[in-house]
Amino acid sequence: MFSANAISSTEAAAGGSQAAQSKAKMEDDLNKFLNLLVTQLKNQDPLEPMDATQFTSQLVQFASVEQQIYQNANLEKLVEVSHASQVSNLANFLGKTVEAQTDEFNLAAGTATIKYKLMEKSDSTKITISDDSGKVVFSTNGARTTDLTPFTWTGVDDFGNPVPDGKYSFVIEAINANGDPIEYSRSTTGVVTAAGSDSGNVNLFLGDVSIGLDDILTLTQ
Repeated sequence: MFSANAISSTEAAAGGSQAAQSKAKMEDDLNKFLNLLVTQLKNQDPLEPMDATQFTSQLVQFASVEQQIYQNANLEKLVEVSHASQVSNLANFLGKTVEAQTDEFNLAAGTATIKYKLMEKSDSTKITISDDSGKVVFSTNGARTTDLTPFTWTGVDDFGNPVPDGKYSFVIEAINANGDPIEYSRSTTGVVTAAGSDSGNVNLFLGDVSIGLDDILTLTQ
């Protein structure tokens, strides 16, 4: 992740790259094979020597696998360079406001804005907001129309007490006259505070909320 002052990468896995792990395993297998081969050669019957065709074929297979592993390692390096380039380009997003298709949002300075749109008119609509641990902190009635509806949460719980800034999520529970749940689209807005690459994905961060580039709807100054 990087902020305005720093860039770092979390691409490498704890146990090293897949190519490096494959190379280590291949070298171990090759050593075992060579030790076994030497033992067999030492103990072979001089009158009936081993057929060299079989173990020569196995050595060729090891060489082929080794070549493939080196190719995979080079591809991993290319992917890392590509991700680093994408992350650097995301510096232009810092400090700008994005709207994204997600039910997670960042409460900043005691305020956050969400939007939702019901696919049909509802008989009742409820907005429920939970903290990062999944605990419900606030709920209220929502719009029953099919209009795109913004809702600004002022960062208080059901008892009117302020809650800490940070990562929250929301759910819209809407039912029609028959008691059937209604589908809805949703989005949240927030200021981009950082960008980074994690597990092969390049993301923007709105505080503690991670947003994929494919989920961004709008970008404003």
